[in-house]
Amino acid sequence: MAEGFRNWSGSIEFTPRKLVEPEDEEMVRRLVAETAERGQTLRPVGRGHSSMPLAQTGQVLMSLDRMRGVVSHSRERMEAEVLPGTRIRELGQELYELGLATENLGDVDFQSLAGAVGTGTHGTGKNFGNLSTQVTGVRMVTADGGVVDWHQDTDPDLMRSARVSLGALGVFTRIRLRLEPAHDLHRLSWCAGTEDVLEHLDELVERNRMFDFYWYPRRDETQVRTLNEPGREPDLDLPTRGLYEEDLGPIHEVLPKDQEQRYEEMEYLLPAEAGPACFREVRDRIMRRHRQRVGWRVLYRTIAGDRTHLSPSFGRDSVSIALLHNASLPYEDYFFDIEQIFLAYGGRPHWGKKHSLHAERLRPLYPEWDRFARDRRLLDPQGVFLNEHLRDLLVTEEEERNS
Repeated sequence: MAEGFRNWSGSIEFTPRKLVEPEDEEMVRRLVAETAERGQTLRPVGRGHSSMPLAQTGQVLMSLDRMRGVVSHSRERMEAEVLPGTRIRELGQELYELGLATENLGDVDFQSLAGAVGTGTHGTGKNFGNLSTQVTGVRMVTADGGVVDWHQDTDPDLMRSARVSLGALGVFTRIRLRLEPAHDLHRLSWCAGTEDVLEHLDELVERNRMFDFYWYPRRDETQVRTLNEPGREPDLDLPTRGLYEEDLGPIHEVLPKDQEQRYEEMEYLLPAEAGPACFREVRDRIMRRHRQRVGWRVLYRTIAGDRTHLSPSFGRDSVSIALLHNASLPYEDYFFDIEQIFLAYGGRPHWGKKHSLHAERLRPLYPEWDRFARDRRLLDPQGVFLNEHLRDLLVTEEEERNS
């Protein structure tokens, strides 16, 4: 047996039968083929930041941590080819040295690229989709040990399944990214009253390249954050309680936040037009039922819609509302009470964060669910890449009966 695995927050622990750490695509192919021949299952894992048991297995766990770095780049095409285990922090620095940058990032930069892309991780900004929308192509080892090499120009429908695929289609070995020239961003953070922020919410979303806010239940106060190109910061008529932080630099330096304290998280993505009303209801519920036990913040962000089959932003511009809670404290009553509000507003859960949904409830939320299911069955008919959690998420009762 391999050593036990523990995710970042500490809420998921398991011991795989075997831990493998391939160094190149050929090793991935051999290990996947051997696993399939033995009738076993294999789960790829990045940095273990997910709060859900996406990687949990009692059989083969494949770490991609030894497959890291930028393999090639083109300033003419504004693309780079990157190995899947590359950490977001490393990616930002390597691209910066090449004069390139991603258009957006999330708050967490110690995730692996494959893990962040495959779960639909996102940053903020009404014109920016989640990280998977920056993916123009992938190389991937499938369940029989073969390799597919897809690009959005030649395989658009397959790429719509591959971008957010939870490791259920295969193991990424190369990821091609659409990039932009490296440049600085000016980050400003203010403290502001909650009602003041809500009153100016449309203006804050529309006039800033990137905008989000944290709401602190104990104080009923917000921290507003904006990122803009230097010299293009809008004049905002927002009453504030003083500048909290300011920074200037490339996106990979000024956007991510150090995450020393561990936390659990639930995050749902809602239709953009439902965001303000949903937040108000969440705020009211927390103030009435949970305030005494909730010391952590609630995060509000915006994400552009896309056409990826299992993207939580499929077909609609979205607002995300995330609940953060100290990992050492019980979270179930709090999270799953608020989850009912998210669902009432048409929310879809972030795949890597806590939620209670299974395939029967998820399928109606995704218009192209069946197309992803078709591609999954074609690429992995024996379920080599499925664990118990993914079966619950992705395999409906109807599909189980017909298999």
